[in-house]
Amino acid sequence: MQPQISAIPDSILVLGAGELGMAVLRELAARPMLRVSVMLRPSAIDAKSDSKRQLLEELDALGIHVVSADVTNDSEEDLAALFSGFHTVVSCLGFAAGAGIQLKLTRAALQSDLKRYLPWQFGVDYDVIGRGSPQNLFDEQLDVRDLLRAQTRVQWLIISTGMFTSFLFEPAFGVVDLGQNIVRALGSWDTAVTVTTPEDIGHLVACILLEPELVNQVVFTAGDTITYRQLADAVDDLLHRKVERVELTVPALKADLAAAPDDQMQKYRTVFAEGKGVAWPKTESYNANRQITTVTVAEWIKRHLR
Repeated sequence: MQPQISAIPDSILVLGAGELGMAVLRELAARPMLRVSVMLRPSAIDAKSDSKRQLLEELDALGIHVVSADVTNDSEEDLAALFSGFHTVVSCLGFAAGAGIQLKLTRAALQSDLKRYLPWQFGVDYDVIGRGSPQNLFDEQLDVRDLLRAQTRVQWLIISTGMFTSFLFEPAFGVVDLGQNIVRALGSWDTAVTVTTPEDIGHLVACILLEPELVNQVVFTAGDTITYRQLADAVDDLLHRKVERVELTVPALKADLAAAPDDQMQKYRTVFAEGKGVAWPKTESYNANRQITTVTVAEWIKRHLR
């Protein structure tokens, strides 16, 4: 049996202060029993731009300590030394950090003296999707899981959240395209997808971190789980319009991907169209079990599009 960690971590380091990182940091900072730090690149700390200056001012107002490191250029040993000063490390550095970074951070975490590591796995169920999916970046996520499961010294948690709710409405993703008045189904109209807002993820991460019985496992959250048919119906009903409905089948999407094999959005569209590991019942989620309210797709539409 794994020893339990203390209910209140001594200190938490969050890697990154992007949209998800800031959502996590705001929620952790709201809990006075926690000592919270954030790791930023040196260029972000020395930034002259207004947006980065505002970021640093908000972090200071929240009482969050800033440490400097570069995940690309710093060695695993240097990162491990930094991590060793903390009880828990939560990575909010996603695929944009570059190929190999998820593994590098995990190896650094396992070399360090920290007690618990949460890798950046806020997304789909990579175990169910498996290796060799249309999105080749997902294989590295499975490599991370293999490293964590192969050891017992550092405790770990993986939080699966589905995609960001807003991504359904990202024009580049091509699902809800309000400019062209189209909703496209990936796979079929009955294919489902689980989504959660970054703000809800931040809140749920903070709650999960303070439950010591959650150890060495995958925790599933769900702001909402919805089929593309339900999504199109919601857009019609809430925005008082009649969208054109276009079904993008798996064979058609795979043909498009074969014609543009380096198109990252096409990779995502295809893997979500396959419908495997990208949705789970909200009724069985962590937030439903704890009776924590989360933003549904319909609520998101009301807040952001009306």
